Amino acid sequence: MTPENKKEIQKQAKKAKMTVTDYLTTCGLGKEIIEIAGLEEVLSELKAHGRNLNQLTTLANMGRIQVLNYNDMISAYTNLCEQVKRITTEVT
Repeated sequence: MTPENKKEIQKQAKKAKMTVTDYLTTCGLGKEIIEIAGLEEVLSELKAHGRNLNQLTTLANMGRIQVLNYNDMISAYTNLCEQVKRITTEVT
């Protein structure tokens, strides 16, 4: 949630004279909730790639690495993106 979203939700909850929890619960009950099987594994893998990219970027900025064979990383990231695309297409 972005800080802007949080402020807007707080504003709307105050306007409705509700707590943020009550407001979100009420809003949530009016919506269909879709559970996506397998998404947790994909998100976990995406987070791992993000951590690896952050570590590699830090090492590159420190000058500790200069050349990187990134073909495997690009391939793995492409596969993850395709999985996310497939999941979102199946849901919508």
